[in-house]
Amino acid sequence: MDMMAGRSCPIAYRYGAATLAKSPATQVQTLYVVGGLYGNPFALSRIEEMADAEKEPVTICFNGDFNWFNADSESFRSINLAVMRYQATQGNVEFELGSAQDSAGCGCAYPPSVDQGVVERSNRIHAKLKEVAARHPDLLAWLARLPLFARYQVGTLKVGVVHGDANSLAGWQFDAGELDRPENQSQIAASFNEAEVDVFASSHTCLPVFRQFQLDHGHGVVANNGAAGLPNFRGQCVGLLTRISVHDSPHVPLYGIELNEIRIDAVPIEYDQAAWQQHFLSGWPVGSDAHTSYFGRISNGPDYLQSQAQPHSR
Repeated sequence: MDMMAGRSCPIAYRYGAATLAKSPATQVQTLYVVGGLYGNPFALSRIEEMADAEKEPVTICFNGDFNWFNADSESFRSINLAVMRYQATQGNVEFELGSAQDSAGCGCAYPPSVDQGVVERSNRIHAKLKEVAARHPDLLAWLARLPLFARYQVGTLKVGVVHGDANSLAGWQFDAGELDRPENQSQIAASFNEAEVDVFASSHTCLPVFRQFQLDHGHGVVANNGAAGLPNFRGQCVGLLTRISVHDSPHVPLYGIELNEIRIDAVPIEYDQAAWQQHFLSGWPVGSDAHTSYFGRISNGPDYLQSQAQPHSR
């Protein structure tokens, strides 16, 4: 595997914002966008409980990287069969499971700010997962058929569900730092117009952020849920999903935005933390790549604060 593995962005990942505008929209009343489940079965069970608590029907869309730590046959099969019951799009993890090449590694397209050790460990985690996935050709065939993005209509809002950003499966433009860079503002605003959406719901960067942008026709919102299956803030050991709905929520959000009288909220996923830690350690003990990269976050959250993710206008 070359030194660019895990940092490169393959051409096949790139669809362009204008392609979203051509995709038909599914009309829904309540949408859960669940990015970055990372093979956490306890988060998955909690999400299903949350959907059951809603008074009106819920559409759940797993927008990629629902696989990651589930690198044994039983866990791989159970997670994918569960996700199969819902709507889903590919993340870079799923895309690379079906790739005959290893040049992209995990396919995360990590920016230069990410330490090379993190990149190399991610590539090895993915290689292990890929070996397991090869034993399940039926699931690989299903994963390969999943789209790279999805489009929904929630009330008056047009929602583009992507894994990375408006243009690429593994794009980083919806990372908190990139969203706030002054030089990116015009391009991000143009992406809403090109995609003909009011909301981009994303994940991929593994840290959440909501931002609102002034557009020619009103406002646009980027809602990045960070990770459903991992803690997202220092000292807060819960996952997050993005809930977009015409209905009031039975769940108290951590933060949110109202756009055209429709709520866009970051809702905590309060999974069984102790059970998840025990499950994780059974597959990734001390000294393993995943333990080195992720156990600190699983135990205490990342070095990231809720105040950094909460919405403000650009």
